[in-house]
Amino acid sequence: MTAAPNGAPFAGTDGAAISISRSEERPQALLVLADGEVFEGEAVGAMPPNGVARGELVFNTVLSGYQEVVTDPSYAGQVVAFTYPHIGNYGVSPADDEAQRPFCRGIVVRDLSRRPSSWRAAGSLEDFLVANGVPGITGVDTRRLTRHLREDGAMGCAFGTAPESDLRAAAAEEPGTTGRDLVSDVTTAEPYERGSGPLRVVAYDFGVKETMLRSLGAFAKVTVVPASFPPESALGLEPDGVFLSNGPGDPAALGTQAGIISDLLGRVPIFGICLGHQLLGAALGARTFKLPFGHHGGNHPVRRLDTGQVEITSQNHNYALDAGSLPTRGVRATEVTHLNLNDGVVEGIRCDSLSAFGVQYHPEAGPGPHDARYLFDEFKRLMKAESTSAPLTDLSESGEAGD
Repeated sequence: MTAAPNGAPFAGTDGAAISISRSEERPQALLVLADGEVFEGEAVGAMPPNGVARGELVFNTVLSGYQEVVTDPSYAGQVVAFTYPHIGNYGVSPADDEAQRPFCRGIVVRDLSRRPSSWRAAGSLEDFLVANGVPGITGVDTRRLTRHLREDGAMGCAFGTAPESDLRAAAAEEPGTTGRDLVSDVTTAEPYERGSGPLRVVAYDFGVKETMLRSLGAFAKVTVVPASFPPESALGLEPDGVFLSNGPGDPAALGTQAGIISDLLGRVPIFGICLGHQLLGAALGARTFKLPFGHHGGNHPVRRLDTGQVEITSQNHNYALDAGSLPTRGVRATEVTHLNLNDGVVEGIRCDSLSAFGVQYHPEAGPGPHDARYLFDEFKRLMKAESTSAPLTDLSESGEAGD
């Protein structure tokens, strides 16, 4: 096991040992896509075993907030290409971490800054990548790369200093995220608590971000639980509400989690974000599908249908709910509340009879705009309203479980 700069050993994102390159001269590297397209660049960050790193390649359009993106557990299994050309200019700060470590497979940038300039900076992004075992490639024509992914969709890739033939083989073998349970790689092993507000929330950790927990902790004592935490155990904590977090991978591969949510429906108010929103939809009876290149960025326009107001939102997902599969009758009847103005994808749902709602985007804005923070207030109001009203419908006793 190789030692990190502070002398502590660390491993790469796939568990393999990573060696560190601290040379001022960046070695030449290649990025090879699964369809055979090749991009030239220079290796940065940690050096992967045998000079090959791989994953499913997606692009993100944020102008700032690169540290929050790199540490977002939703990127497990993926390589992130930043469309903004200059990355790393303000360094990194521990306060901006969204998880204890990055889970992405690597990053692709046009120009990785060598010297950060910010009073908040505790170090450079490149040193951060090295210390956390994350490989990268800089000097890539990310404009051409983004256009290619927009046309052909997210796909497997491989990059590094290995021969092109090795990179081609690795890119062709990359399985991507379809059909894969990546939540088990990022969820907490044991419950823990955050916040000190007057309400009590159980938060299912499918890859939860720190900014989400801070938003919830402002009005609730939050117990964060593993992704497969039994529903009866969650209810035994006597929560005012259940929160379903963001996370990586294909929701269709998470039947256990969808079943847990189905068991909770009608028994406690529920709020889901991103993957949590998709799993809530699946628990209600909807289907999910994979978008061509997903929504990754901090500038997606979303229309709130009840008011017509447009919100600029932060997003990070490859999958979405099929609007035509949402139930329209019975106790599970679900309405679409928000739509993406770029492509018409469902961005929000609500099931009033079961006190459950979800949104596809990230209202906590880590990073991104703050237009949608009102949704946390909606969750708070829903929990307070339910705590003073009659008990919710228990689907297990109403005969509606299969509706």
